[in-house]
Amino acid sequence: MIDTHAHLSEINDDIRDKVKKIILAGSGIEDSKNNIKLAEKYDFLLTAIGIHPQSEIEKVDQLEKLINEEVIAIGECGLDFSREHNKKEQEIAFKKQIELAKKYNLPLIIHARKAIDEVIEILKGYKNLKGVFHCYSGGKKRIKKVLELGDNWYFGIDGNLTYEDGLVDTVKKIPEDRLVLETDCPYLTPVPFRGEENKPAYIKYTYQKVAEIWGKSFKETEKTVDANAEKLFTKNQK
Repeated sequence: MIDTHAHLSEINDDIRDKVKKIILAGSGIEDSKNNIKLAEKYDFLLTAIGIHPQSEIEKVDQLEKLINEEVIAIGECGLDFSREHNKKEQEIAFKKQIELAKKYNLPLIIHARKAIDEVIEILKGYKNLKGVFHCYSGGKKRIKKVLELGDNWYFGIDGNLTYEDGLVDTVKKIPEDRLVLETDCPYLTPVPFRGEENKPAYIKYTYQKVAEIWGKSFKETEKTVDANAEKLFTKNQK
């Protein structure tokens, strides 16, 4: 199993025993620095660096200085219009991170909350991008729009799949070769631990739910989903 989006400040052996790989998403400069330190220490961790759209977007120009061999993605970045919050500044910061991803041929981890149409319109202005819509919330009607961005765009699905019927209906429409799974820990904890702090190990329950939706065995589902994650996050893959 691969957790393609986690927020962790520290690691213990229990985490290592449960998952094959974890991708640490960056939400700011210090968070991104911590991700790099953890990835240097643990070989099962991969790190992304990024500025969350409702975080310290004024520091986006500091991000490039952090890029090294440990960094395999840019994000999470994007737009968040869940409340009025510097929409123009968010767009500027997002575009700068897109340019960074293009420059270093890295995938983007996209955060799009109450702004998925706006994010898609921005991404349509670029060529040869790749990435994932983290915690995809665009519903069935926007699946086609994401797929039209290119063959290297994926849908990140989280633990809320285990308790949101609408998301189950959406996952049924997502091509199997475009799905990756995430915990977004410590958030979005799946059933049967909903209400508790999420952990990378709990991604098992999201894999189980996808297997149920696809009508496949856990092993078959794991093979497909993990292959998708490996393809997207293999560094410098054209």
